[in-house]
Amino acid sequence: MTMNQQKPITLLICALGGEGGGVLTEWLVDIALASGYAAQSTSIPGVAQRTGATTYYLEVFPVPLAELQGRRPVFSLNPVPGALDGIVSSELLETARQIGNGMSSPQRTLVISSSSRTFTTAERMAPGDGRTDSAPLLEVVRAQSREHHVFDMGEMAKDCGTVVSAVMLGAIAGSGLLPFVRQAYESAIQHGGKGAEASLRGFAQAFEQVRTQRTQTELVARLLSEEELLTPVSKGLEADLSRIFPAEVHDMLALGHARMLEYQDRDYADLYVRRLRQVLAAEQLADPAAVHAYATTREMARWLALWMAFDDIVRVADLKSSASRWQRVHGEVKAGTDDLLQVYDHFKPGAAEFAALLPASLAARVTRWDRQRVARGKTPWALPLKVGTHSVFGMLSLRLLASLKWLRVRGSRFATEQALIEQWLAGVVSGTRQHWQLGHEIALCGRLIKGYGSTNERGKDNLMHVLEHLATGASFASHELRAAAIAAARDAALLDEAGKALDQTLVQHGAPARPVKAQPIRWLQNPHRKPRAVKST
Repeated sequence: MTMNQQKPITLLICALGGEGGGVLTEWLVDIALASGYAAQSTSIPGVAQRTGATTYYLEVFPVPLAELQGRRPVFSLNPVPGALDGIVSSELLETARQIGNGMSSPQRTLVISSSSRTFTTAERMAPGDGRTDSAPLLEVVRAQSREHHVFDMGEMAKDCGTVVSAVMLGAIAGSGLLPFVRQAYESAIQHGGKGAEASLRGFAQAFEQVRTQRTQTELVARLLSEEELLTPVSKGLEADLSRIFPAEVHDMLALGHARMLEYQDRDYADLYVRRLRQVLAAEQLADPAAVHAYATTREMARWLALWMAFDDIVRVADLKSSASRWQRVHGEVKAGTDDLLQVYDHFKPGAAEFAALLPASLAARVTRWDRQRVARGKTPWALPLKVGTHSVFGMLSLRLLASLKWLRVRGSRFATEQALIEQWLAGVVSGTRQHWQLGHEIALCGRLIKGYGSTNERGKDNLMHVLEHLATGASFASHELRAAAIAAARDAALLDEAGKALDQTLVQHGAPARPVKAQPIRWLQNPHRKPRAVKST
């Protein structure tokens, strides 16, 4: 075997700032040297913790130094596009970005990537759903790789209580890309000191995950298919609901029905089903051949569940005090069995939050009192709270508040939300009976209901305005044109919080712009203004 017959194994490691990409690279170099192989690494770190991508380039000569008879291989400092043997990445969009730079070759490159996403600033800023669809990214990985392994590394690391770099190391070991035995990888982790046990768990799970994928190609196809990765799996759907609703709706219906049971009770879940059946009946009438695969009922199953499970102080207390949340926090901070973990939650409920649980008459008094405070130039009333969730008193306080589900249905906000939901539901049912596309566009307007506080109120106001002035108001030559106008208004409402685009779209389609809401004028005294002297005569 001569030197000219061998080339270094080239590997590009892609991570986000703070994810341990440098530690992973050091592990691999140490493993190579301890195993008797020559290796070299270079890095381009990100600008700061948790910001920017970090890339590390590694070359390992596949022939042990003992067999080279004193000769030394020559390594490159930079990766060459199309000449990589492997790419391992902790985030799906970063994987696609490196492939877009030409780093991967369909004939040569093994790609190991996490399916998890860390959303970009542009994705977070969009008022609507600004997330990049994962399906095209997965297709890029499939088309531009010799072999690929995709799984959720972030979730696996959390489950094992370790960092994602340990999971990435296990995936590399399981792929067989580098000529090292498993014990060499594990030995490098054990020398890492504190946290080695958790890192070994993450390494082992990733190792088995990739090894199983390699031996079961049909499993790889299922893991990378759009249905498995992007479509929620229908679990636990009750038999009677399976008979009533078509299969195309089962997955969304199962998630929505389970959410209603968790959020309130069986009666509330039954109300969710009754509302959804109205939409199904209207859609079956408008589309008896199911050409559109019950898309309207499916969308209503999604957005209706989200609206009916609106956030209030009872819901927040329930989520903050749940066992799963404590386990998640425990894993995120990587607390050991001997560590003391203290968690403080900060709340600032205002008059509106307390009034939401009161009957309409009492709620009106509370909100009127708060409005009078604001009119006098004071800030809206709020009660800042700091609750130690780790303490018995703090946890009992949250659980007591979370147990007030029975009070929720008697509160003023519950009645208000149900009335608005019924108005939207009636619009969807009526629109669907007139024309399938019209009902579908009105159902999609459920996207406008999101967030909490002023954002949530603004979304409901926008939806009601569209219902009153486009769905049933302005005259159109056809149902298709009315549906197109509603779609345009919905998209415009998601463009900016101020609603300027929505007002322009409404006027363009013959509907009035949204009314301007009155805002109180607050007069404040300037503390730096000097009193003016008065001259006496």
